[in-house]
Amino acid sequence: MQYTVHNGWIAELRHVPSPNCAARPPGFEPELLVLHNISLPPGFYGGDYIERFFSNGLDWEAHPYFQEIRGLRVSAHLLVRRCGEAVQFVSFNERAWHAGRSCWNGRDNCNDFSIGVELEGCDNDPYTDEQYDALGEISGLLLRAYPLLSEDRIVGHSEIAPGRKTDPGPAFDWVRYRQQLQRVAAAR
Repeated sequence: MQYTVHNGWIAELRHVPSPNCAARPPGFEPELLVLHNISLPPGFYGGDYIERFFSNGLDWEAHPYFQEIRGLRVSAHLLVRRCGEAVQFVSFNERAWHAGRSCWNGRDNCNDFSIGVELEGCDNDPYTDEQYDALGEISGLLLRAYPLLSEDRIVGHSEIAPGRKTDPGPAFDWVRYRQQLQRVAAAR
């Protein structure tokens, strides 16, 4: 699929705007792409729990695990579902609340200058072909749309919050992802 960015939104995606965002500090632009994983409840795929969580509409009583995250206000710019569908929650021009306490190249508060992409999954479950395809296309678009981003500025959450976060986990195939990025770039 050909994607286009307009006013910080990928026009071709479904949008579920999240209130869990803020303006980027003056002079800050996206220069880091952070890959995460999420499943709600852990290990459960499908359904709308992630969308409800990011939009503050999760029924905290729907599953016992939700009591552990009750009241959290988080978001990501994008979610890539197991089927390859991507959903956007926050404009790339704004700061999504995905990284938490974080540091990259000596700079704290990665939310200020990053784009967060969640993959529906868990650290040890293989990601799907459809996810790699969608993530490659979207990453290629972001690299073209935001000149401060580059392939060496794509990291896992674990790299900016070591000891606190482990995602996207050992099941994420970085070699495959980087090859997908090269295929996308060559096709343009």
